[in-house]
Amino acid sequence: MKIGLYFGSFNPIHIGHLVIANHIAEYSNLDEVWFVVTPHNPFKKKNSLLDNFQRLEMVYRATKDYIKLKPCDIEFNLPQPNYTINTLIYLQEKYPNYAFSLIMGEDNLKSFHKWKNYQVILENHDIYMYPRVSKEKIETQFNGHKKIHHIDAPIMELSSTFIRNAIKAGKNVKPMLPEHVWEYLDEMNFYK
Repeated sequence: MKIGLYFGSFNPIHIGHLVIANHIAEYSNLDEVWFVVTPHNPFKKKNSLLDNFQRLEMVYRATKDYIKLKPCDIEFNLPQPNYTINTLIYLQEKYPNYAFSLIMGEDNLKSFHKWKNYQVILENHDIYMYPRVSKEKIETQFNGHKKIHHIDAPIMELSSTFIRNAIKAGKNVKPMLPEHVWEYLDEMNFYK
């Protein structure tokens, strides 16, 4: 089984996340895409995050109608802050018959050389990169790398930060969210 791991805070998960994940699930050799809900990204401030299980609930609600998309809480019980290499090692031990790949935006690949043990990740795992609008250049060492697969997914310029700020400002963001996620956010009064 080939699994693509789509890491993120998903604070909240939005249609951009779903479009990209579904596109990769449908147009690559991956069998499933797992949304790995990250409790604490080392590069983000923790105080803006909703509770881990509230974000997991949103991912569950967003993906429940998609057979190839799954929520994943594997990092909830790993030491904080979470580093991708540690999660990959843990997953390989837990699921020895699965092949795990990373899904990341082009912007993340541009800073990939700063990740903990990025060389080990690249030696043992494929990376599926989707396009993003950005000005920085990709490190030369990653150009044409046999483990990095460029996926011609739609460019989605929508962010969770924008959605949170819009909700706080009283704007209607319903079209930007999966219906089940919108209902949950509205019911719980999140980000207001």
